[in-house]
Amino acid sequence: MNSNPPVEWDDTILPFQLDRADIRGRAARLDTCLGAILGQHGYPPEIEALVGEAVLLTALIGQTIKLRWKLSLQIRGDGPARLIATDYYAPDEEGAPARIRGWASFDENRLVSGVDPFSQIGNGYFAVLIDQGEGSTPYSGMTPIAGISLADCAAAYFAQSEQLPTRFALSVGRSILPGQKEGWRAGGVMLQHMPKASPLMQGNMRSGLSEGGDFSQVEAAENWNRTGHLLSSVEEFELIGPTIAPTEMLYRLFHEEEPRIFDPQKVEFGCPCSRERVIASLSIYSDKDIAYMTTDEGVVTADCQFCGTHYRLDPAELGFEAKQRSTESADE
Repeated sequence: MNSNPPVEWDDTILPFQLDRADIRGRAARLDTCLGAILGQHGYPPEIEALVGEAVLLTALIGQTIKLRWKLSLQIRGDGPARLIATDYYAPDEEGAPARIRGWASFDENRLVSGVDPFSQIGNGYFAVLIDQGEGSTPYSGMTPIAGISLADCAAAYFAQSEQLPTRFALSVGRSILPGQKEGWRAGGVMLQHMPKASPLMQGNMRSGLSEGGDFSQVEAAENWNRTGHLLSSVEEFELIGPTIAPTEMLYRLFHEEEPRIFDPQKVEFGCPCSRERVIASLSIYSDKDIAYMTTDEGVVTADCQFCGTHYRLDPAELGFEAKQRSTESADE
């Protein structure tokens, strides 16, 4: 885990809006939480790079969901990197930090060292899942693996599934500052065209900018191309910091686009696994299945793939038949 002194903007997501261009965005800086996520596992460098990029994307995308919702990314492929899974848990209340976690499944024997980590995924899909809580139907959408990075996959997802032009600039890696230990740092910017139903777009329509039906589309395309060109000029040291604040970076890039900065969202490593959740997940199994899972020591063990917590459980309290027995005893 990272033991360097915290920096003010570390582990934050900063929403902003470019009023002149009718574009919204987020800037993220991850430090301690990324180190905690990757520190749970001894991943090879190629897998570390993929998980780091996926976690950064999850932070940038997840910041927009409502309180108590959960957003997940899943990247599945037929290459050595079989699965990359991340979760973003929105705060339970205003002002509280969001929580994020990540995990990967891979075939170490098939990994090729010294090549682009993205090539280790192969063919597959990029999926976004949103859980709005109990009583609601989860949303899911997916697109094929495309482009040359996970950022390209995310941009393709928004273009195809949400019809929202989206751009990313990301940087993930290990860095070291004078007098400090080496640690993980990540930073990124996400730009997204506002939906036409946004208040800004409605205001433009009322002011007559879209009369005739063509001018607003031309202007929107010009704005998008211009801001994309500005984003392409960002430097890696601006993205990851820590000596340059994200506010400074945004004003340097987009000062002519009238940037409006909103309150930052804190984010931390967090895994909601618990003994109760593990027992609930095993409630679909029969006594025969539970007996098969039981070790020679007479316990059922389970490990959380995200945080590594090890659980030792009594077989008598597991499975749906155990629940039935408990209910029958209560009725007697």
